[in-house]
Amino acid sequence: MIKNNKLWDALDSEITVCRTCSRLVEWREKVAREKRRAFNGDTYWGKPVPGFGDHNAQILVLGLAPGAHGSNRTGRMFTGDASGGFLFPSLFKEGFATKAECTSANDGLQLKKIFITAVCRCAPPANKPTRIEQINCRGYLLRELTLLEHVKGIIALGGIAFNNAFDILRNLYEIQVTRRPKFGHGELYTWPTSPIWLLASYHPSRQNTQTGRLTKEMFSMIWSRANRLIN
Repeated sequence: MIKNNKLWDALDSEITVCRTCSRLVEWREKVAREKRRAFNGDTYWGKPVPGFGDHNAQILVLGLAPGAHGSNRTGRMFTGDASGGFLFPSLFKEGFATKAECTSANDGLQLKKIFITAVCRCAPPANKPTRIEQINCRGYLLRELTLLEHVKGIIALGGIAFNNAFDILRNLYEIQVTRRPKFGHGELYTWPTSPIWLLASYHPSRQNTQTGRLTKEMFSMIWSRANRLIN
């Protein structure tokens, strides 16, 4: 366990000092300097954001990237913005989180059976990382997945997360398919050669939740299904 903790600490430290993608470095630091008026008194994290959660997790939750004034401000995935405000109540309801509120990295919230991470670790302009930026970050995700020895499934929040998750599983487990799996809310994919399933969900962004594309009931279904899949 001590060795494993050291590996996690080393990985997180490496992530937080990454400056590989100059466009993302410039943007995340600009946002951290200029801030949003509502958070003018806050000290922004302004660095790449590591994953967080249960290191014995059975489910890896994969998002797109930190929010400019959410994770890029607080330093913890899905914390301090509307997406997290939609996500954590569902996790709490299904027993995956100890609290329904997520306000800061020091709010005492803990995750059970899940680990939350993202395709990209820096906040991207317009929430749109390039394909190259996604690939640049993939090594960190692969190392997290390697350290998470008990993972049974991946829940991909959004199409980009879904495509990246499939590419990783296909390469790791030599998945042979005649066509790529199609992203759709609630779609579950399993393969004979892969010990890890893939479940798709719409991302809990304001664009989806405020338009009704993703409702609380639809999102709750994802987490209750995940509970059944691991139990």
